[in-house]
Amino acid sequence: MSTEEGKPQVYKLSLKGSSKLVAEFFEYCINTILYQRGVYPASDFTVVKNYGLNMLVTSDHQTKAYIKKIMSQLNKWMVGGKVSKLVVVITSKETGEHVERWQFDVQIFNKTSKKSTTAKSSDKENAAPVEDPNHQSEKSEEEIKSEIRPIFRQITASVTFLPQLNGNCTFNVLVYADADSDVPIEWGDSDAKEVKNAEKVQLRSFSTSNHRVDTLVSYRLADD
Repeated sequence: MSTEEGKPQVYKLSLKGSSKLVAEFFEYCINTILYQRGVYPASDFTVVKNYGLNMLVTSDHQTKAYIKKIMSQLNKWMVGGKVSKLVVVITSKETGEHVERWQFDVQIFNKTSKKSTTAKSSDKENAAPVEDPNHQSEKSEEEIKSEIRPIFRQITASVTFLPQLNGNCTFNVLVYADADSDVPIEWGDSDAKEVKNAEKVQLRSFSTSNHRVDTLVSYRLADD
C-alpha cells in the first residue's frame, strides 16, 4: 500500500473488521446498560479496560452464556451485512411491562437495498430495512474508538434523566436481520417490545468506513 511521504498511513478497516468492531460495541452496550440500570446487582460485574475506559461486564455465568449465544450469531449476521438494528429491552418482572428500550440502528454503506428485514431474538424478535447514507471517509480504529467513548459516557450519565427502575426487571435482546437470514432454531420471531407512551432521547452516533450506528433510548415516565 502506497502512502504520501510525511503523512501518517491510515489502514482501511475491512468489512469483517468493521463488523467485529460494531459487534464488540454492542456487547459492551448490553453489559453497560445492565449495570447502569441496575438490572443485576453491581457485585455481578467485573471491570475490564477498553476504549480508554473502565468497562463493566457481567460475571454471572447464566447471563454471560446468554450474551455469548447472542454475540455468536450476531457476529455472523454482521459479517454477512444482515443486521439493521439491535435492541435491548428492559421489562418489569412483576407487570410484564416494557419500561425501557435501547435501540441501536445500523446503516451499512454500499449495501444493495432490500425490501424486507425481520427482527430476530434469542427467545425473542424480527424487522425493516435502512437507506444507505453517503459513504464515510476512512478512519483508523483509534478514531472510531474516540467516537465510541462519548456514547458509553452518555449511557453512564443516563441515570440522571431516566426514571429509577422499580422492582425486579429482566431484559431481552432483539436483533433485526434481513428476512433471508439463516436463523438458528433456538431463535424466534418477536414483537417489537415497544415502550408505551414513551419519552425518547437520541444519543450520539459513530461510524466506520462500512457502518454507521445511531443510538436511541425510549423510556416510560415514572407514575405520578
